[in-house]
Amino acid sequence: MANKKGANAVVLFVCMFLINFVVSESDNGRELELLLSFKSSIVHDPSGFLSNWDPSATTFCQWHGITCNNLSHVETLDLSAKNLSGILVSSSVFNLPFVKTLNLSNNHLYGEIPPDIFFANSSLRYLNLSNNNFSGHIPNGFISGLVILDLSNNMFSGKIPREIGLFSGLKFLDLGGNVLLGKIPISISNITTLKYLTLASNELVGSIPHEIGKMKSLKWIYLGYNNLSGEIPKEIGVLTCLNHLDLVYNNLTGQIPSSIGNLKDLNYLFLYQNKLTGLIPNSIFGLKKLVSLDLSDNSLSGEIPELVAQLRNLEILHLFGNRFSGRIPNALTSLPNLQVLQLWSNRFSGQIPQSLGRYNNLTVVDLSTNNLSGRIPDGLCSSGRLFKLILFSNSLEGEIPRNLSTCASLQRVRLQNNRLVGELSFTKLPLVYFLDVSNNNLSGNIGEQNWDMPSLEMLSLAGNRFSGKLLPHLLNAPKIEFLDLSGNEFSGTINPRFGTLTELMQLSLSENKLSGEIPEDLSSCKKLVRLDLSHNQLSGQIPSGLADMPVLGHLDLSENRLSGEIPEKLGQIESLVQVNISYNHLTGALPSTGAFLAIKESAVAGNDLCGGDTTSGLPPCKKLKNRANWWPFMACSFAGLLLLVITGFGFLFMRGRNNLEPKRVENGDGSIWELQFFDPKVSKSVTMDDITFALKESNVISRCKEGVSFKGKSVSNDLQIVVKEMHHVSSLPASFWSEITEFGKLKHPNIVKLIGKCRSDKGAYLVYEYVEGKLLSEILGNLSWERRWKIAIGTAKALRFLHSRCSPSVLVGDMSPERIIIDAKDEPRLQFIFPFVDNQPFLPSSYVAPEARENKKMNEKSDIYGMGLILIELLTGKTPADAEFKVQYSSMVEWARYCYSDCHLDMWVDPVIKSQASINNQNQIVAAMNLALHCTAGDPTARPCAAD
Repeated sequence: MANKKGANAVVLFVCMFLINFVVSESDNGRELELLLSFKSSIVHDPSGFLSNWDPSATTFCQWHGITCNNLSHVETLDLSAKNLSGILVSSSVFNLPFVKTLNLSNNHLYGEIPPDIFFANSSLRYLNLSNNNFSGHIPNGFISGLVILDLSNNMFSGKIPREIGLFSGLKFLDLGGNVLLGKIPISISNITTLKYLTLASNELVGSIPHEIGKMKSLKWIYLGYNNLSGEIPKEIGVLTCLNHLDLVYNNLTGQIPSSIGNLKDLNYLFLYQNKLTGLIPNSIFGLKKLVSLDLSDNSLSGEIPELVAQLRNLEILHLFGNRFSGRIPNALTSLPNLQVLQLWSNRFSGQIPQSLGRYNNLTVVDLSTNNLSGRIPDGLCSSGRLFKLILFSNSLEGEIPRNLSTCASLQRVRLQNNRLVGELSFTKLPLVYFLDVSNNNLSGNIGEQNWDMPSLEMLSLAGNRFSGKLLPHLLNAPKIEFLDLSGNEFSGTINPRFGTLTELMQLSLSENKLSGEIPEDLSSCKKLVRLDLSHNQLSGQIPSGLADMPVLGHLDLSENRLSGEIPEKLGQIESLVQVNISYNHLTGALPSTGAFLAIKESAVAGNDLCGGDTTSGLPPCKKLKNRANWWPFMACSFAGLLLLVITGFGFLFMRGRNNLEPKRVENGDGSIWELQFFDPKVSKSVTMDDITFALKESNVISRCKEGVSFKGKSVSNDLQIVVKEMHHVSSLPASFWSEITEFGKLKHPNIVKLIGKCRSDKGAYLVYEYVEGKLLSEILGNLSWERRWKIAIGTAKALRFLHSRCSPSVLVGDMSPERIIIDAKDEPRLQFIFPFVDNQPFLPSSYVAPEARENKKMNEKSDIYGMGLILIELLTGKTPADAEFKVQYSSMVEWARYCYSDCHLDMWVDPVIKSQASINNQNQIVAAMNLALHCTAGDPTARPCAAD
């Protein structure tokens, strides 16, 4: 009997084994089919990552990106950051029956995601589709066991589905960086397990749901960069696990709820750029774990209480851009960890606490644009780490503390527009690159002092009472670019040694007591853009060498004693746009070229000049009398010869012009296209057939939000071209095509040339020159600092050309590393689908400025914001999509501001270039980060323009 039972058990075991084996083999076959279906949907795999996805292989568990469980089923599929491009098909990897982790982030996948994505797989625990180009709505449905859902930085639109509340096991949810509309669904509060919630950088409206108080597991809330309104719900105060609350860049109103004081574990409180009013609740000052408090750019008022002394862990305090009044509390001086103190643009009055800095760890102090009086505290640099001191536009008095003159960590000092007196002792600081003490009552014979400021790039001593001779060789500042010594009492001649300051871009010596001649040596300053020598006692002639300055744009020599004629060559400087030579003793004729053509009367008054057009107000110059009777015959002969030459050139010109006029061309399928080229060489070689032949899937070289790019060539001479298909053509304004024609005339060495356009009822395409190279985003990680600096310079030149040299200015719209090709000569070439125009469909991007994402209107300042992000990437090697910014900081810009303020170069510089951060270029790296942060300022008006 026992033997029979044992035999039955063996049979049962064998049967179960066979059943499991058959089921497993069936599942494996299904998995193989799904994986191959996914591979077939990938149209571009530049690194060949999927090359070993071979169906003839023994098992798919050895394929790249796949990890299997003990039963040889796919458990993890990680294809993140592989530059894959394609559309996900419905029957794809989402249906893998045993997969727990699916990561397709940081690729170029596009189109809508399968509608059944949240019904297909109950085993999925981790889903990351972030940083792609997915569009359409977020599908309905849910996976109750899903723990992490990241759909950030795509182009998802529509509303957040109500079913979001059914993801009962979710701990991490990031839907930021999309185009989501509508209100935050109340159902989201049902996800009581959620720890991280990010809905930032969308177009959400309405109020923050009061039901958010049910989500008691939350540690992180980031709802910034939306259009949320109403008051901050007091129910947030019950989320006692919260350590990061970020509601920035919304339209929140009312007072800060005192219930936030219940969040005893809170480390970061960011409420800046809203419309909050009233006092800061006293309960906020009981949050003893706060590391960073930023309430800037609101309408908060009242005084800052001495209770701030309780914030012993506080490192960063940003209260600028409000209406705070009263005295700066003495309690701030007792905070041992305080590093960054920014209270600018308020109504603070009274003295700066005199012990500020003695017991702190200060790196940044900005108290500018207040009503402060009294002396500058002498202990501000006691930490030995202070690198930014900004106190301008107050009523500060007394002398600059001697202790600051030995503060070797200082890099940026702005004390202008105060009432400071005494001598200037900032003359031997190794790291200072920006020093502005203008418009004070400082004095002393500073012109003959020995300076040792090797990092100095900007120096303004204007509007003081400094005296002495100007001896620039004593100014050991080889990098100086901006030098303003105007409005002082300097005397003597302009020393020829100014010509050795070869990096100078702006030089102002106006309103002094300088005499003698203008030295020819100034022509050695080949980078000089602005030269102002007005209101002195200069004599002699205008040096003809000034015409050798290739980028000189503004020249002011007015109110001097200059004599003689204006050098004819001065009118040949193409860059010169503004000249003022008024009130001198100049004679003769105005040059008839360049900036002198339509010069204003006020710019030439007070001389004995003639010529110019009606705007100059000058009399016409007298014509020379005929000196010989043969002159009429010579004139007639010359005129006849000239007529023949003009006729010949006119014929050639009209012939070439006809080649560039729009043409109607019939395509092979019978459709009629309007075709126009902007380059004569291209018009002779590229045909409509060449363009249509390029439109094949195999020729696709990139996909972006505006359209698809194809590589093609001319059949006649193998000239390579790029054909870019245009999306959203029907919504473009009527003026678009005429503007495109003007854009085709633009030529710059750092811009990819537009060489043609074609359109019909079936679509529209732009034709660009083909540039051999790689995108900046593909190679940035391997670049040296020198190459990165060269790329930054070239990109800035391209932007300056588009903004400053084009009329009207041309906007890039999405200024990102995806728009920059590094060519064979290592030069950056800026490319974009078409210049941004009004009414163009708005395409969201991490590189578009926050205010542009909000109001869907681009301007030059939005391009500058994108340029700032590119600089941060060049310096740090990070991108706006990096995961760490989702966990600890509100954005890459916020992270960069924090790191820069903390002044640890090793903390933020890209490890690839860290070894190159020598003393020689360390200051250049720091200066570049400073510029990047200016470019990404929250207030668009605070950003520099491209010409700067």
